[in-house]
Amino acid sequence: MTPSAFIIPVERSSVPKQHYSPREGEDNMQKWSIDPDHTVAAFCVRHLMIANVRGQFNRISGTVHFDPLNAIGLSLEAEIDVAGIYTGIGKRDDHLRSPDFFDAERLPTITFRSTGYEPTGKTTGRLAGRLTIHGIPREIILDVTLSGPVTAPAEIGGETTLALSARTSLNREDFGMTWNVPFGDGGVVVGREVEIHLDIEADRQ
Repeated sequence: MTPSAFIIPVERSSVPKQHYSPREGEDNMQKWSIDPDHTVAAFCVRHLMIANVRGQFNRISGTVHFDPLNAIGLSLEAEIDVAGIYTGIGKRDDHLRSPDFFDAERLPTITFRSTGYEPTGKTTGRLAGRLTIHGIPREIILDVTLSGPVTAPAEIGGETTLALSARTSLNREDFGMTWNVPFGDGGVVVGREVEIHLDIEADRQ
């Protein structure tokens, strides 16, 4: 089977302005730690121009800062362990870790640090930030939906948890991942555009 790829590109849209400093409303600002057991970064990319290949990263750590009285203060810092990539096919995963794509041995992490949040609804907004993949930083926009917080039953730990779902679409070549094999009349084995979907649970600290 021909190896396929993950990838993360960059959407060309205006960056939300930072309307809020964490120092403002500091008494209400809460720190939440990403729960790696309930957090995933999933991706989808075209294969042979006709089908989709899906995969995910499972090793994610980081912090969410959230003020329940002022959502504009939302911020996110996250780090992804590239070696944890999983598409269900070991040979393909090894290819994605190789220098053709992520070069995981030399560049073992993907990082995201938010720079501003603009609410678009009561629980939705646009989170701007700097995404670094393959050692190359790019500014991106995430479309975010917030859920919770809720407190789990005591029988399963009783943690207070906030959920954040985010989507974007990016071009892997913006991050220096240009490997491909052309075929037919303008076809390529691996698509350039990649859809990204993050599902994050974070526990109150």
